[in-house]
Amino acid sequence: MTAQFILVPQISSVPAHEAKARQLLNWLVKREIVAALPTTCGQGGNGMAYAIAPGARRVALHPERLPFGQPHNGLEIVTRRCIYTPTRDFREEAGCPQCRQEIGEPLFDSLEVWWPGETDNFTCPECGFEDDINGFLFLQPCGFSDLGFIFN
Repeated sequence: MTAQFILVPQISSVPAHEAKARQLLNWLVKREIVAALPTTCGQGGNGMAYAIAPGARRVALHPERLPFGQPHNGLEIVTRRCIYTPTRDFREEAGCPQCRQEIGEPLFDSLEVWWPGETDNFTCPECGFEDDINGFLFLQPCGFSDLGFIFN
């Protein structure tokens, strides 16, 4: 079974997101947590990722569970707008932090304008509260950003 640990900033448009991705990658490489060059150990997109390296054992809570020798064992870095939700049984439920009303259907419908970057914000149809889409309440973990780190 393949597991993933995904880190996503709770902001749609991260300033200098590509530079921040390179900084984190350089930090991980320097500590030998991941390899310096990508290989085909990824799961998504083009299958490329930065393979797990021996230094990962020093930082893992359970180093015996690390996926050394597995086909998917690396860090994938995403620097385009992406929606991160559970892959199974995601209920598309969301609420407004201001009025506490259920607004999942209109919020997820609004992703058609969020995805191409026309806006980072969503406006509650119930009370008019506006914020970055990540500022709304979700019953299941999810994130919306142009920066993401997927550890396989």
